[in-house]
Order: sequence, then structure tokens, then C-alpha cells
Amino acid sequence: MPFVLTIDQRDSRRSPDRVPEVLSALSGVPTVLRFERTAGDEVQGLLDDPVVVVDVVRRLVRDGGWSIGIGVGPVHTPLPGSTRAGSGPAFVAARAAVEAAKRRPVRIAVRGVAPEPAADAQAVLTALAALVERRSDQAWEAIELVERGRTQAEAATELGVTRQAVGQRLGAGLWDVERDLHPTAARLLARAAG
Repeated sequence: MPFVLTIDQRDSRRSPDRVPEVLSALSGVPTVLRFERTAGDEVQGLLDDPVVVVDVVRRLVRDGGWSIGIGVGPVHTPLPGSTRAGSGPAFVAARAAVEAAKRRPVRIAVRGVAPEPAADAQAVLTALAALVERRSDQAWEAIELVERGRTQAEAATELGVTRQAVGQRLGAGLWDVERDLHPTAARLLARAAG
């Protein structure tokens, strides 16, 4: 099931072009059609895994400065060699979603073949994004280590803090809540395809 992500840099007229930086950061993401600049300060990619979509959203929200539109639905085949040449309902939905995202406090929107699951996915991704946006650097340090497979005790040693401090950082960063939101968002994105 195709997921088109259209990502637009916010305040691009007043800030440096960040498209090369985001393309580099997304270059290792498994895609059907790779992320590429489509126009000006906009990037687009075609993915087929809702779990990967949620991971990309998390990465972009943490990076900050992006409006994120997710379109869910069919695409015209055969697929072109370039994302810029792609077409179909998912591409149209992604365009509508990124325009809607620009008007939202948390700049993410989802549009799909099935509107109700798309709205549900948008609500869960908005909660996930709000959580990620407010997370402290100290919480991120602990989360990154634990997500790379370190135990809390190992993370504590590496950070030079107590194990309890790592637990407090994970708690303050709402890491358990985020881990619950990820699969929920992915399931709802899959349902938005109809």
C-alpha cells in the first residue's frame, strides 16, 4: 500500500535551504521511490511500509522546521523512475495533506482513501509529534542509547549518571507513551488505504 510523504520546509524564505540536509538524512530510508526535491523547498518520497512512515515522521519532527503531509492510497503504475513524475490518488492526497499541515499547530496532516482512519492516524501522529517536539536533550540522550540496545544501567554508565536518572529521563521524555503510539499510528495509516 503506497504512502506518499510531501515535506515542506517552513519559513524557507527567511532561512537557509535545508533540503540537501534532509535528503541526506533520509537517504537510508527504505522507499519505493526515493525522497527527492520536487519543487523549491519541498521533498517527496513514496514508501510502502507504515512503520517506516512513522519513523520518518518522528525523525522530521525531531529535526524541526518541516510541514509533513502523508497521502495514503493507490498510485498510477507502472511507477516512474522519479518521485517527481509520480501520480495517482496518494500523490493528490499528500499535496492536500501538506497544505493542511501548514495550517495546523503541530505541522502534520494525513489524507487517505478512507477518511476516518486517516483522521485517526493524523490524531495519533499529532500526539506523537507534540511529545517529540517537547522532549529535552537529556531525555533524547537516554532514549537514543536504550533504543540502540543499551540497558538502563549501561546507558547510565555512558552518560555518567545513575540508573535512576536514566529512568527519570525516559519517564520525563514519555518514551513508554511514544512506544505505544508508534504501532497504533502505523495500523491506522494502513487502514487509511481503505
